[in-house]
Amino acid sequence: MAEKKQVRHILSLSGGKDSAALAIYMRDRVPEMEYIFSDTGKELPETYEYLDRIASYLGKEVIRLNADIGFDHWYEMYGGMIPSNHRRWCTRALKLKPFEQHCGDDEVINYVGLRAEENRSGYISHKPNIKAVYPFREDGLVLRDIEEILRTSGVGMPPYTKWGRTRSGCYFCFYQQKIEWVRLKETYPELYEKAKEYERPFEKTGNFFTWSQGESLAEMEQPERVEQIKREHVIRIQRNAARRENLTLMEVFASADTAEVPEEDDNQGCLVCSL
Repeated sequence: MAEKKQVRHILSLSGGKDSAALAIYMRDRVPEMEYIFSDTGKELPETYEYLDRIASYLGKEVIRLNADIGFDHWYEMYGGMIPSNHRRWCTRALKLKPFEQHCGDDEVINYVGLRAEENRSGYISHKPNIKAVYPFREDGLVLRDIEEILRTSGVGMPPYTKWGRTRSGCYFCFYQQKIEWVRLKETYPELYEKAKEYERPFEKTGNFFTWSQGESLAEMEQPERVEQIKREHVIRIQRNAARRENLTLMEVFASADTAEVPEEDDNQGCLVCSL
């Protein structure tokens, strides 16, 4: 009789709050858990700091998976095409592929930090040996529970939230809101400049792409535009507060500059990168 294959339990950390809270939540529930992080080489310094903090609490190494070939190779291969919501080659090449290679053909249960109130799908592997599970959803945990887990453990929220960034992932992630680009420039001007370098006509094809839809980083960093983005961000916060407090938009905007404020969804983002 064939020996039954041992199941591996793997939790993918992204450097974000949800996957960090899930690691803490599952630490004593699944002692044999493997903790991994797919390192693109384009992460924020705070992400690495946060991973060290999490590993210290877990008492286990967080295994860092590196893609065989990095971002810049694929950028060239795709003809200077910057990733976007519709062309997420970065996720496939730098996150999913290293993860699936690490799993191999073993039977794997992959733990994903989707919260109970989130209305989106989690990572689904095309490999039949990898099964995703969602403990927070199963146990009914919502955002306030995740924040409480991080607070009581002492791990805390990711350090980049102190300067207003809402997500983990590469410093030039195309899912960033415009206000987050502004804050990146103010906090890490050298990384903003590196991101700008990708916004150039590609030598072989002449193709030109931008990180933020319809606007280059060179345009976005102009002083007048920066002030406009900041004003629109304040209006958006006021509008969201009004919805929560059941105030009318007229009351909120009575004394505000009512320039058009496009919606930006804080819950958007690559699940593999931003949990």
